[in-house]
Amino acid sequence: MQFYRDGYRPGDPDIIPVAREALTRPTEFPAEMDVLIVGTGPAGTVLGAQLAEFPGIRTRVIERRGGPLQLGHADGVACRTVEMFQAFGLAEHLVREAYWVGEVHFWGPSEVDRTRIQRTGWVQDTPDGLSEFPHVIVNQARMQQFLLEHMEKSASRLQVDYGIEFVTLTVGDGPYPVTATLRHRGGEYDGEQFTVQAKYVVGCDGARSGVRTAIGRELSGDAANHAWGVMDVLATTDFPGWRTKNVVQSAGKGSLLMIPREGGNMVRCYVDLGEIPDGDTTIRSTTVDQLTSVANNILHPYSIDVRSVAWSSVYEVGQRLTDKFDDVPKDDATGRLPHVFIAGDACHTHSAKAGQGMNVSMQDAFNLGWKLAAVLEGRSDAALLHSYSAERQWVAADLIEFDRFWSAFIAQPAPDPAHPELGGVTAEQMQAEFARQGRYTAGLATKYTPSALIGGDEHQQLASGFEIGTRFHSSPVVRIADGKRVQLGHTHLADGRWRLYAFGDAGGSGLIDLATWLGESPDSPVRRFTAPGADIDSVIDVHGVFAAGHHDIDITTLPEMLLPHSGPLGLQDWEKAWALDPADDIYAARGIDSAGAIVVVRPDQYVAQVLPLSARAQVADFFAGFLRDQRAVVRR
Repeated sequence: MQFYRDGYRPGDPDIIPVAREALTRPTEFPAEMDVLIVGTGPAGTVLGAQLAEFPGIRTRVIERRGGPLQLGHADGVACRTVEMFQAFGLAEHLVREAYWVGEVHFWGPSEVDRTRIQRTGWVQDTPDGLSEFPHVIVNQARMQQFLLEHMEKSASRLQVDYGIEFVTLTVGDGPYPVTATLRHRGGEYDGEQFTVQAKYVVGCDGARSGVRTAIGRELSGDAANHAWGVMDVLATTDFPGWRTKNVVQSAGKGSLLMIPREGGNMVRCYVDLGEIPDGDTTIRSTTVDQLTSVANNILHPYSIDVRSVAWSSVYEVGQRLTDKFDDVPKDDATGRLPHVFIAGDACHTHSAKAGQGMNVSMQDAFNLGWKLAAVLEGRSDAALLHSYSAERQWVAADLIEFDRFWSAFIAQPAPDPAHPELGGVTAEQMQAEFARQGRYTAGLATKYTPSALIGGDEHQQLASGFEIGTRFHSSPVVRIADGKRVQLGHTHLADGRWRLYAFGDAGGSGLIDLATWLGESPDSPVRRFTAPGADIDSVIDVHGVFAAGHHDIDITTLPEMLLPHSGPLGLQDWEKAWALDPADDIYAARGIDSAGAIVVVRPDQYVAQVLPLSARAQVADFFAGFLRDQRAVVRR
């Protein structure tokens, strides 16, 4: 972490010096803004945290509630989401408080007495090597609090405007084409409506999204007519698996999914309430006592004595999706640009069984945030924003297909040997399926297809472990300047910059030649797409990884690109040059060819391209596909 690059300052380094733009921000709600974010759920808080990195972008976040969320419904945090939190500098806080899901235990009817359950097996929740971070459990409200605090500590000092609800919007022309009607809830101006103008509006306002309705989108899909009760309980019990994740199948009494929560005692119980008639809403009046009774029947001969309930609900499994995540008609051929977007539950809803709803919602916002920033700061044309819906809609569709299968699978009973015709899922089948879906539930199944932002795989063999279109899989390296062991992926901050990781050839000359060209040639994408007067790494952040030990590299011989001078004081950056870690060789772990490779990574941490070290024209052409040549920009 670097925090003296603009001069020494005492105090908490996580509190960034306030930007001039934030000091001049009006106290009253402005009439015009760049981005209006509606809602502070998982997607809204991630988007706010991302845009807070750019003080020059006028962002406002509104929330109809009178204050922050106190008790969230979602809690499962996939490994991929923790990786994203690391980019915001929040992973350490998150994993310190969280429950770490290490194992999944399986329970089924005893072969001796089918009225009793017994443990039938277990699997590791997240297979080794998928991520440097664990799958964890943290209350949604706490996760959102981390992000809100990050916004408030940023140079933007971005804060939420509570007690303001979205009413409707229209899209027209001009520099601020979106006219949004808002309304005060509570306080002196309760019920009073007012309008604002925005360049872009993002609806993160949940399954009943007003923004979605305003742009004519609809959620479509079907409920599965299968009900589950859920409750967060503090209880005493003789059940030996209380602090592990458990899948329990009983003999005819339903299924139970148990997930320990943070704090050492609380557990979330998903209680199978069975099939319900279409349109029957009486199941929603099921009480906590009734849920506890069903759970105890399933757990026999064990039981739980509930002492306190933090939250409970009854819901029907259902999966719904919109056909597009922006305001441009699906078959529009006019070239119209999007100005309104929806994210999270506003455009896809699903059951809690896959544990992906909150995680995918946050990834929606992470995908959109850097693109909005690139357009608003003039680094990319507005056509880039078409890629948000194009990339994220199919991800949500894939999630819903998985969720539909998974919800039905996990609700199936254990087979009854006396009635094999009734079917069911054996303990072995349940265990095998959990193991098979490990990559998906870790949040690592997303793979973007070739586009302007994702290259082809002609040179994939040069770095087979950095699969193009998937998230950048971090691995340890050693910083040459001081010998510190660091996860390479942790150099990737949520700051809107692209990363170019150059992995050296055996002698290192190819890496040195590339870094010299990137820093000096007028054809270099770093030179072409960085604004005059800006830091050389402000758009494309170049890192060099040498295929040697850190003592074998003479740091005084490295080109300026790997030791750039930047910041208001023009200080050297000593955190761009890396060597391999002999205890965990990144070249071997990620299949990097001895000839070296260029690995280009998007601002949202997805691998965009793999190229040879000598591919000068190809790397320049790739960036030219979505970045503006800043040499041609006339600045006033």
